[in-house]
Parts: sequence; C-alpha cells; structure tokens
Amino acid sequence: MNNSNGSADDLEMLIRSRYPVINIISFEEERVLRHLHTIAERRNKKIYTWSFNTGIVPSGLTDQSVKKVDSATRDPLQALDRVISNIEPAIFVFYDFHPFMGNRNFSVIRRLREVAAALKNSYKTLVIITPTMCICEDLSKDVTVIDYPLPDTAVIGDMLNQIIEQVKDNPQIKINLDDESRELLLQAALGLTLNEAENVFARALVLHSGLSAESIPVVLDEKRQIIRKSGILEYYEAQDDFAQIGGLDLLKDWLWKRSFAFSDNAREFGLPPPKGALFLGIQGCGKSLCAKAVAAAWKMPLLRFDAGRLFESALGSTEANLRRSLLTAESVSPCILWIDEIEKAFGSGGSSANTDGGTSARIFGTLLTWLAEKRAPVFVIATANNIERLPPELLRKGRFDEIFFVDLPNCVEREDIFRLKIAGRSREPELFDLKQLAVASDGFSGAEIEEAVISALYDSYYAGHDLAQDELVAAIKNTVPLSRTLGEEISRLREWCSGRARPASTPEAGSVGPASKLEM
Repeated sequence: MNNSNGSADDLEMLIRSRYPVINIISFEEERVLRHLHTIAERRNKKIYTWSFNTGIVPSGLTDQSVKKVDSATRDPLQALDRVISNIEPAIFVFYDFHPFMGNRNFSVIRRLREVAAALKNSYKTLVIITPTMCICEDLSKDVTVIDYPLPDTAVIGDMLNQIIEQVKDNPQIKINLDDESRELLLQAALGLTLNEAENVFARALVLHSGLSAESIPVVLDEKRQIIRKSGILEYYEAQDDFAQIGGLDLLKDWLWKRSFAFSDNAREFGLPPPKGALFLGIQGCGKSLCAKAVAAAWKMPLLRFDAGRLFESALGSTEANLRRSLLTAESVSPCILWIDEIEKAFGSGGSSANTDGGTSARIFGTLLTWLAEKRAPVFVIATANNIERLPPELLRKGRFDEIFFVDLPNCVEREDIFRLKIAGRSREPELFDLKQLAVASDGFSGAEIEEAVISALYDSYYAGHDLAQDELVAAIKNTVPLSRTLGEEISRLREWCSGRARPASTPEAGSVGPASKLEM
C-alpha cells in the first residue's frame, strides 16, 4: 500500500502520474471535491460521483436531475463496471464505499483489483473518500492512500474574510480583530474542518455580536467536543497560568520563550514548532501543574492522555487506540498533549513480550516514531517520577526538546508557594511570617505545603478563629514529608539527573547542583 503525507499538491501529482485507485482519508468531502474539480479543469477531465443513494452521476447535478439518472449503478459492482467501461478521461469520486471493501466482501475486492489493473494505462482515476483508512491486505498493493490535510491558516483566513465581508454592513456586528488577535483566532481554528471553522465563527458572531479576541475560547470549546469523542484523551480546563506556580523560574522562562514559536513570524524566522519537554522529578513538586499552566499561558487546548483507557484485550485494538489518539491530537493542533507518569504507561515497553504478547513494546515503538517524526504543532509534555522504569530510547535527543529535573523547592520557592497558597484561601499573605514558614518546611514539596495550609485551616475553623501563624507552624511540624520517607530514592534521583537533565529552578546560593542538597 503506497502512502502519502497528504499535501494538496500530492493529489494532483498522483492523478497526473496515472495512479489508478486513490483512497483519500478525509471527513471533508465537499472540500476534496472542489479540489478535484480544480484539477479536472486543468487536466481537461470530467468528474463523476458515486454514492449508494444516487449511483454514478455527473458531479454538480441538482437533486431533481439525479432522480432521472439510471440507478442501476447504485450496486457497487455495477458502479465499478461503469468505471472500467467509461471511455473519456475522467475522475470517479466514490463516497461511503468503505463498507463494501471489508475483508469478507470478496467480489468487490476482486473487482477493485481489476479496476486498478484496467485504469493503470488510461486517463481515468478512481478516488475513494473515506473518513478513516480501511484498506484490507488484499488491496494494499493496488490502492494508494493519501491523508488529505486539514485547512491551514491561509485557507481558514480566506473563509474568515468572506464571513467578515458578508457582515460588514450589519450595524449590530462589530469586528474587532487586530493582526495579533486575528492570528491567534486562526491558530485556534487549526485542526478544524472548514465547515467546523465556519460554524464556530458563526457561533462566535452570535454569542459576542462580532469577532474579537473573546472569540478564541469559543473556538477552543469546539475542539473540546472533538476531543471528547475520542474516548481516550481528556480535555482539561486550564485555569492557572505561570503566575500561580511558585518557583521553577528556569522552566517557566524556557516554556514562555517557546510560546511565541507557533506564529507565522516564527516560521518566517526559521523556527520549527517546539516538540515538547520531559519533566522528571519528585512527586508533588509541580510537574503536572506546569503542564496545565502551559496550556493557559499559550491559550491552547490541553489534552491528557489516559493510558488506562488505551489497553484492550482484542488483538490490535490497543495499537488502534493509540493511533487514533495521536491522530486526534494532530487534528486539533496546535495543542498540548500531556502524558502523565509516562513510565507507568510505556515504561515496560522493552520487556513486555512475555507478559502481554508484545503489545506494550509495539505501542511504545509507535509513540517513539511519532515523537520523532510528527509535523503537526503538538507540544508534548511528559512527566515521570521513577526514572528507573524509563526506557533509554525515550531520553534520547530528538524525542523531546529538553529534559528538566524538578526538585524539591528551595527556601525562596517555598516562601513563594506559601504566599500563593494562603492567598488562594482568601487570606492576606502579608499577615504571616512567610520566611519562618519556609524555613520550618524544609524538605516539603509544593503539594505538601498546600496540604499543611489546608490542615491549619481545619484546626483554625475548629478552634473558632481565623487562620493564624501558630496553626500553620503546628501543621508543618505534624507533617512527615516524602523527602524523609523516601530520602534514599530522592538522593538517587538527584544523582541520576545531575548532568543528564536541566534544572527547573535556579540553585540556591552555595548550592553546586541537585545532588548537593541535604538528604532528608
């Protein structure tokens, strides 16, 4: 089976090269047909369409005219016979033909192979448009498969211009799109079909009586519906941005600089879209929070990959689920794909052959290939706590742009975290001695600091007065942090990451690196 990456020029090249049978994978039948009409006009060919309801008819006929056409070609075999017998140069476009191409429909499969042989030296082409790839093994050498690309910003921009032109004389509609807002709106619409983009722009017009930067969340909501249908990816509402994360200054700075790399100006400058980052570190230190904050700061959808929904008992279903999830992420790009605790989902990839028939190894290989070769602007954030279960292939350059080590917060960062957590509970941080709290919580993670604040709130509420410094100090003393419980494991993690991963925070004065911190 020949495969193409799916550029619009590829389709015309295949037709000019007399490829007999082409399977175009796309949900956009009308858009593909318009493109084929353009090609047909240039190549002086006619276009016929087929569906089970109409049979083969000249493209462009009205519904009334279709009723007068002989319906004998509604039968798939009769339709294929007509393709062979037709004399003039033509492109035959078949819709909804995939149900007849299953492995058990031997008569249609055989006839398709005969069509491929008969059309090879003719000026005729059979184009089968399907929403997903459905070519069986028998047809793999006779059918060329092409993924038709979703509309880019130029195509969506032209459609947006048409909408603006249609409503410009309506006094109730206000168009307030400067160059930056327009580009952000078009970037948000990437991954939608042209019909979906048109519908969501119309929805924004109705909701806000116009188009502006406020229309971007409306577009992202449309993407949420697409993600929900995938069944394996979860759409996360990203509310907290970088300002709500204490510490991790180096990581936040690195991420913020890459937020500008998805624009057209970045492409002209020569910047490729960033691939992603791997966050290694101690539990509760902000790795997952950073993933959510990136989506909020970059104003992109955040998709969480749920490995628990990936595995199924049926042969091949797990691999199909992974491919479908990755295609869904690409279809709604630009977006953030968050793979939480990646070592649990793919950590056994290299040694699974004896435990699950090699399924984990196969899906891990598929993921590695996709990480290295993906072209869609999908920024992957993977988090991991246990580096011992991470396969070395995942850590190799080219999979991710950078690997960060997220350590326990230092004293300055703990003070910042206490400030954010106390303010988040509707209290004034200035009323507390944050420096004392930061010193008392040495070895605490950000999650443990938050739990200490919540515990102190419980004690204060029970005592009948507002939150006080004494309750916070007492809650800290009563908490046994993970750094004491798993001190040896944390030390090993720091030692491994020293020199292998980039620190997420600026080291404290006098500190040499992650491994130099006191063991607790």
